[in-house]
Amino acid sequence: MLHATLKSLLAHKLRMVMSTFAIVLGVAFVSGSFVFTDTMNSSFTEIFRQTAPDVTVRPAHAQAASAGGFTGADTRLIPASLVTTLATRPGVAQVGGVVSDQGTLVVGKNGKVISSGGGAPGIAQNYDSGPAADGSPIVTITSGTAPAGPGQLLMDGKTAATAGYVLGDTVHLVTSGATPSITATLVGTVRFGQSGNLVGATLVLMDTPTAQRLYLGGADAFNAVAVTGDGSLTNSQLRDEVTAALPAGLEAVDDQQIANENQTAIAESLTFISTFLLVFAAVSLVVGSFLILNTFSIVVAQRTKELALFRALGASRRQVTRSVMVEAFVVGLVGSTVGLLFGFGLALGLKALFGVIGIDLSQAGLVFQWRTVFVAYAVGVVITLLAAYLPARRAGTVPPIAAMQDDAALPESSIRFRTVGGGVLTAVGAALMVWALTLGGGLSLLGGGVLAVFVGVALLAPVIGRPIVTAIAAGFPRLFGTVGVLARENARRNPRRTAATASALMIGLALVTTMAVLGQSTKASVDEILRTDLSADYIVSNATPSPFSATIAPKVAAVPGVAAAVPFRLTVAGVDGKQSTVASFDAVAFSKVVALTVNSGSLNTGANGLLVTSTRADAAGWKVGDSVKIDMPTGSRTMPIAGILAPSRFLREDVVLPPAALATGGIPPADTLLFVNRAPGADTAAVTAGITKVLADLPTVTLQDQNAYAASNRASIDRLIAIIYALLGLAVIIAVLGIVNTLALSVLERTREVGLLRAVGMSRRQLRSMIRLESVAISVLGAVLGIGLGLIFGISLQRAMSGQGIEVLSVPTVQLLTFVVLAALVGVLAAVFPARRAARMDVLRAITTQ
Repeated sequence: MLHATLKSLLAHKLRMVMSTFAIVLGVAFVSGSFVFTDTMNSSFTEIFRQTAPDVTVRPAHAQAASAGGFTGADTRLIPASLVTTLATRPGVAQVGGVVSDQGTLVVGKNGKVISSGGGAPGIAQNYDSGPAADGSPIVTITSGTAPAGPGQLLMDGKTAATAGYVLGDTVHLVTSGATPSITATLVGTVRFGQSGNLVGATLVLMDTPTAQRLYLGGADAFNAVAVTGDGSLTNSQLRDEVTAALPAGLEAVDDQQIANENQTAIAESLTFISTFLLVFAAVSLVVGSFLILNTFSIVVAQRTKELALFRALGASRRQVTRSVMVEAFVVGLVGSTVGLLFGFGLALGLKALFGVIGIDLSQAGLVFQWRTVFVAYAVGVVITLLAAYLPARRAGTVPPIAAMQDDAALPESSIRFRTVGGGVLTAVGAALMVWALTLGGGLSLLGGGVLAVFVGVALLAPVIGRPIVTAIAAGFPRLFGTVGVLARENARRNPRRTAATASALMIGLALVTTMAVLGQSTKASVDEILRTDLSADYIVSNATPSPFSATIAPKVAAVPGVAAAVPFRLTVAGVDGKQSTVASFDAVAFSKVVALTVNSGSLNTGANGLLVTSTRADAAGWKVGDSVKIDMPTGSRTMPIAGILAPSRFLREDVVLPPAALATGGIPPADTLLFVNRAPGADTAAVTAGITKVLADLPTVTLQDQNAYAASNRASIDRLIAIIYALLGLAVIIAVLGIVNTLALSVLERTREVGLLRAVGMSRRQLRSMIRLESVAISVLGAVLGIGLGLIFGISLQRAMSGQGIEVLSVPTVQLLTFVVLAALVGVLAAVFPARRAARMDVLRAITTQ
């Protein structure tokens, strides 16, 4: 039986190839996601390995341990005298002070900032020849010389080439510190580590006095101290030796401790990316499962006579079922292997995509782990076997005589089972969605309801799809005559096959529609929030994710015609034992540019009070006057609650600290936004020109009015939605291939019927039109079901997220109608290959096919 099964499989190579399409693409996304995230993890790990010295001395973070390990910016400094002290300790070979900044951006010759756009830092540091813990140089000068005084700098070679700079050119830098604009002469280029891979970051190096003047206010001090051992002690022993010489407030960590800290940080930061990619892989596999199920149902129908012959020759039902499962196993194995190879290509594509958004991995080789192989084969083979199980069982339960009569119709009991099961799942899913929206069950409960509705509608599709197909194809007879009648009946004849094929497209378009509704509603909500809650005439913001210099606000405030310039800051602090993102601003001044509602207390926080939203206060049981523990670099303190605010649609943070608290807490001043109001009667053009002049040397810092600011926010949302569409596009591609696959296998199954149609006078052109119309009906059915479900899910998701600022529901009607038109076009394109194959059949051979 096994020999016969394998011979049958090899005798129908086209059928096998078409059966592997879905699993290839689904496995490719899973394996590609793992390869890509492993590559990112390896790249970041390598960077940290290449930068960590044997021992690093830094301001102690132990005080913020209860806050989850404070990782925010820090103004605490290490006196230069400590370098001399540590140089005399046993086991120490070299000590170097480190001055560093991660907000220094390079402006290219064309006046544009060399920025990743994806959050990679602009690193500036004093030049030091000290090695990393493995003995390799942290930076190597590849051309020119080291900086020898003020006005000279080094730059990594890739950034210099991208910016268009050569040795001797004057380089323009923008910083978030006290000196926002810097010019210096490029005297050399460097390679970072062994590979030169900075993952999208830029690097400039200068001499120590210049770095201290620019970033430390001229203090003879450092942000950290790098210690290199002479080899007589292990790094952990060297750490203990250095620790003995440190004053209070400082700590020493060895390279392994740094590696462990960074590994944890990398894992946390990559969790979102890997989860994000694997969600789309799961979607692709779900869509692929429908395609595989459909494919094997057709394959079993095609092999009915063959399987009946096996039964007649003595094969048991179990052997027939096993025969189909063996075929599924081979298909899954082949599909997983090809998908694994395609995954490398997809990983390269993801590298290119993330390079566009700023995470540059072009210099990193792909990382392949055996875990990827295991997951690829486990997913591919298991999904295929599960999808093939029902068709395999059906093949084993058809009696030999009934099979010999070529009766492959779906039993009514199966239809009833699908109807009852689908109805129950849909009802349960709908109830969960209503519960989540009305009783506050949360997004997880809503997601469970959405999944149940998805599966329920997919089970009901053969029942509800037939009348929809009838409606879609109602005009076919009038427009196309007999060809239209045949196309309509073909689409209606096997509702299970039609529904399964349409379901794959339904899932893809449902998700696309959900994102379209959510994206459009988000943009409409942003517009509404800015229109009602924002009263500032101008918004000054940074074109990059980094903040800008706090020296800009007083300069803008001094422009004639400016009534107020209110800075807004975001930073990290420990709040009640948990590290959180907090806002900081002068609350009284801020309330004049952004609407704030005080539920209790006052906006007058003083230098040590804080504001919290009622949501956070209710969750923690806080009231006005209560003290909250706040962890910042200089240590922990308790701050009284001065006021409780109503949740703000504009202000997303739950805790607001006064700017004075940040200064004493050791957090450096840098603004995220600056809100500006004109004085009454001030000339708009003159005020705009005055502010623009202040920002002239800062190409990263932009001035926008409310309309321009709203447009930039909409553009950011559009970019995110575009990335999601691109990833969801894989599911749609699988669905399109599913239609091609189903039609092609259907043509093979109906070979004799096609021959008879040709024999009674149907032309090749008419035959192609019939198959094309059948494909259009299936595609539009998938679009109607998908868009209908997507509308329900999108509206539900918008209502569930209304408390997070997405308060306005907006349905992109034109976009949804475009989806329907594109679905019909997809149907036309998907039918090209099956229609051509059908038209080329030899009539006599087709008629005699058994």
